[in-house]
Amino acid sequence: MRAILRLAAGAAALLCAGVSLAQAQGTYPSRNVRVIVPFGAGGPTDVIARLISQKLTESLGQQFYVENLPGAGGNTGTATAAKAPADGYTLLVVSTGFMVNPSLYAKVPYDPVKDFAPLTLVAESPNVLFVHPSVPAKSVKELIDLVKTNPGKYSYAQPATGSTPHLSGELFKLTYGLDLTMVPFASAALAVNSTLAGHTPVAFTALPPALANIKEGKLRGLAVLADKRSAGLPDVPTFAEAGVRDQEAYTLTGIVVPASTPKDIVERLNREIVRIGALPEIKARLDTLGFNPVLNAPDEFGARIKVEMAKWGKVVRDAKLKIE
Repeated sequence: MRAILRLAAGAAALLCAGVSLAQAQGTYPSRNVRVIVPFGAGGPTDVIARLISQKLTESLGQQFYVENLPGAGGNTGTATAAKAPADGYTLLVVSTGFMVNPSLYAKVPYDPVKDFAPLTLVAESPNVLFVHPSVPAKSVKELIDLVKTNPGKYSYAQPATGSTPHLSGELFKLTYGLDLTMVPFASAALAVNSTLAGHTPVAFTALPPALANIKEGKLRGLAVLADKRSAGLPDVPTFAEAGVRDQEAYTLTGIVVPASTPKDIVERLNREIVRIGALPEIKARLDTLGFNPVLNAPDEFGARIKVEMAKWGKVVRDAKLKIE
């Protein structure tokens, strides 16, 4: 009996030691993971977040749940994520505003570089310049000439102050010294509808909201602001092909975590998200949203964040844009 008790005690000690070792090493994830989207439900950022979260739940065995925290152009949800513990249990899905807002807003409660560690740029969608069919310009150069010979006559619609379509329009104006009135809207759908009605004859938006109307000929696409043509609009040239350089602009969707999140967790999440993004059903869904998958390494996404901040920060300063 004493021998049996000694064996049982030894086995219990080994079991406890094994559990303690596992707890010390950690098994990620061991509980639910919050995925913050700093915008309302239903937009492209939210849709992409839910696609990725569902697949992460399936592959990692814990619930990755989306929490929408809209407000202040994304600043509210982003600030919440910045203050979260750096333990891998809070992810933040970001758009280009994440990189633009620090230069656009008078005060921003986060630093994109210091407060966050990048995971990956999931996807990007080019912006597009289009006009109402009544506008006589058939090309970007013709539009430039038209606006220059009619200063103050034409206006352009944009979907949200501080968005890359808005900044694309301002960069276009700055580059060519155009007297083109900016008209802000609360969404891309409203900006597109205004141009369809001819109220704002020119518009800059992300590609997806305008795609169907351009394909149907209800709007005239003049150029996509990308380094290559869009598969959805193969007949619409890029800005470079139209003879206009350095105007590329994308709407981005990426994922970051609070700074100091353990490197092994960052690497694991990156591997999983890159694998998920390559799945045929995910690529097909991104395509229907008008996005092209990117899925790069954390350091590559980190470098892109800095490039976007510098590029759009200069436009914000040169155009004297500011939100208090």
